[in-house]
Amino acid sequence: MKLFFRVYGEGQPLIILHGLLGSSDNWLTQAKFLSTAYKVYTVDLRNHGQSPHDPAFDYEVMVGDLNEFIDEHQLSNPVIIGHSMGGKTAMNFALIHPEKVQKLIVVDIAPRAYNLEHYALVEALCGLSIDTLTSRNEADNLLAQQIPDASVRQFLLKNLARNQQGGFKWKVNLPVIRSKLSNVGADLLKTTTFNKPTLFIRGAKSNYVKDSDRDTILKIFPAAEIKTLDTGHWVQAEAPQQFVDTVTDWLKDSQ
Repeated sequence: MKLFFRVYGEGQPLIILHGLLGSSDNWLTQAKFLSTAYKVYTVDLRNHGQSPHDPAFDYEVMVGDLNEFIDEHQLSNPVIIGHSMGGKTAMNFALIHPEKVQKLIVVDIAPRAYNLEHYALVEALCGLSIDTLTSRNEADNLLAQQIPDASVRQFLLKNLARNQQGGFKWKVNLPVIRSKLSNVGADLLKTTTFNKPTLFIRGAKSNYVKDSDRDTILKIFPAAEIKTLDTGHWVQAEAPQQFVDTVTDWLKDSQ
């Protein structure tokens, strides 16, 4: 599958993979910061953003999409950054294609299976009567009944787009995501080891990467470092400058 992407800057390639219900748009600020030293590719994963919709939706096909993207653009020794679902995709890719990754950065996700907290978010989006919406404010007010956090609603509503004929549509493939959501919480496809430099960045207020995950992380990624920022799950959005500083400092120092 040919994925939609945006590119910033010049230099060594750096690929950014968003999380569930996200898109390349979410990473504009961080990509521009990083583009002073890297050629940054922000990618829309399948069924998200402007990439194609498809009934297949699991880590095997997303790893295949990323492999195709790297080969098509002839990217050599890329750094790969992935948040949440994008982080699990990046981990799987590094374990299956270690020769195609120079360094790996995983944001607020651990190498294990999850019982996702996102079911409620997906159900809330599916519950909106998209055909009768008249404004984004109306959508926000309706979502607020189930999702009280305004920043989370703002993030989710970036998936709402206007139709040329009027009205609204979803950029994300909600029916497939809803039916295949358990695949996003799946464990790694294989548990070999990735011995190259790896950074795990976790949010102190998030429960996605726990202290008890450290041994599993170091078993599979023996060269890994783990850094904690004072954020929730959306680390890069809640503390963008600190996130970029953490990434750039580690990239300079890691060998």
